Amino acid sequence: MTDITLSQQIVFQPGTSDAEIEAAAAQAARKRHFAVYFWRYAILIVLLGGWEFLSQAKLIDEFFFSSPSAIVARLWEWTTQGTSEGPLWFHLWVTMEESLLGFFSGAIAGIVAGIALGRNRMLSDVFSIYIKVINSVPRVVLAPIFIMFFGLGLTSKVALSFVMVFFVVFSNAFQGVREADRNLLANAQILGAKGWQLTRAVVIPSAMSWIFASLHVSFGFAIVGAIVGEFVGARHGIGLLINIAKGSFDAAGMYAAIVIIMVVALAAEYIMTIIENRLAKWRPAPLHDTN
Repeated sequence: MTDITLSQQIVFQPGTSDAEIEAAAAQAARKRHFAVYFWRYAILIVLLGGWEFLSQAKLIDEFFFSSPSAIVARLWEWTTQGTSEGPLWFHLWVTMEESLLGFFSGAIAGIVAGIALGRNRMLSDVFSIYIKVINSVPRVVLAPIFIMFFGLGLTSKVALSFVMVFFVVFSNAFQGVREADRNLLANAQILGAKGWQLTRAVVIPSAMSWIFASLHVSFGFAIVGAIVGEFVGARHGIGLLINIAKGSFDAAGMYAAIVIIMVVALAAEYIMTIIENRLAKWRPAPLHDTN
């Protein structure tokens, strides 16, 4: 007789009850969850602690690298007293407004264009060359052009964020439509589905994994677009704070602004994951979740 194995880690003797197997699996899941968070925080503490030690011991130049304590102090100063250019929350709101407008407009346009060109071979053949040409231009160099066109206000930053997001989402949506299961399409056509009904019921759900994969990273690109636009020329925003800190050789201020951007990006990633899990409950669990 052979043993019964679970997740290739826990071994059960023949005759083990289902309740015992479920209890062991739950305990193993709790241990793994604890181990993951333990190592996450341990690595973070070692990195920050090592950085602080090297800075205090003068083994690295604090003028260039700053230190975690100086960065926290600068964040506290900005939060309680504001920055030299106004309240921190106003700068953060300006950057988030630019990023969100660019993200949603770019994502919607990318999804629509990707699905339309993915489903229509003629449109794909006609417009593909133009999309490749535009996509070959580094998006960052468009910042000064947009500022010349639209000025230092909101529009130029939204335009750059839009461009940063559009091509990422479009590429994934287009490829997701092209990778739709041919058997599912054939079965749906046999059942009478055609045109928009086929696209809505089969193609779009099939491409959702590709689309969500692009959305996870595209919000970060939207923030990059807004920050770069503010860095080139702006009156408000986190990019402006980075530019001012750079001009005054304020390393702590530059790192503090980067920390703010990281926190916002992680929060957006968490929200995006929740939305994806709610909208795509039909998907099978990833392989590492089913082991």
